[in-house]
Amino acid sequence: MTSWLFPPQPTPSLPIVGDERRFPVRRILCVGQNYAAHAREMGSDPEKQTPFFFSKPGDAVVSDGANPAYATATGNLHYEAELVAAIGEGGQIIGWAVGCDLTRRDLQAEAKKAGRPWDAAKGFDQSAPCGPLTLGALPDPAGAITLTVNGETKQSGTLDDMILNPARIVEAAGKLWALEPGDLIFTGTPSGVGPVVKGDKVVVSITGLETLNFEIV
Repeated sequence: MTSWLFPPQPTPSLPIVGDERRFPVRRILCVGQNYAAHAREMGSDPEKQTPFFFSKPGDAVVSDGANPAYATATGNLHYEAELVAAIGEGGQIIGWAVGCDLTRRDLQAEAKKAGRPWDAAKGFDQSAPCGPLTLGALPDPAGAITLTVNGETKQSGTLDDMILNPARIVEAAGKLWALEPGDLIFTGTPSGVGPVVKGDKVVVSITGLETLNFEIV
C-alpha cells in the first residue's frame, strides 16, 4: 500500500448525461485559432499557420454548475466558447461537452510580445468551465455554437467553421502526445472573444449538447 506524504488531491471529473458514472479528467489540450475569423481577430493569417496547441492542467476544470472566480493577476479576463472532445480507450473521441477557455488576455499579449510561453495566460486555476459530457457521436457536426454575456450574444458560429474538424485535431494532437483516457481537447473558438468582469453571467450553447452556465465570482 502506498504511503503518501500528504493526501493526494481528488481526481477532477465531469458528470455524464444519463449516467451515474463520471469522466475522470487527466489533462486538457487546446488547439489555438481553429476558426478563421478568430485567427484574424487575433492578428494571424489562417491560410499560413499550421495547427498549434497549448494546455491546461486537469484541475483547471470547473464542473457541476460551479462558478469560476475572476482570475488573479489580470485586468482583462476573456471568454472563449469551445466544443470539447473527451478521449477514451485507444485515443478515440467518446463524447462531447460545451466548454469555455478563460484567458488572461493581457498576460497572453505580454507573452506573445516577449516570445514566451502562454502557460500563465491559459493554464491558471478555474480556467476551464465545462458542461456535462454527452457520450457517443456529436449530435450535429455542423451545429451552432454561441456565447452570451448577461443575455447579449457575443459569439455566434457553426462547428463546420472549424479549420480542422475534431478528427483532424485528434490526429494532429496524437502526433505530439500519447492520448490517453481522460484527456479533454478544446477544439477552438469562433470570433467575438472579449472581456468579462465579476458578476457577469455567461451561457455557452452548442446544438444537441447540455448548455454551460456560469457566473464570474
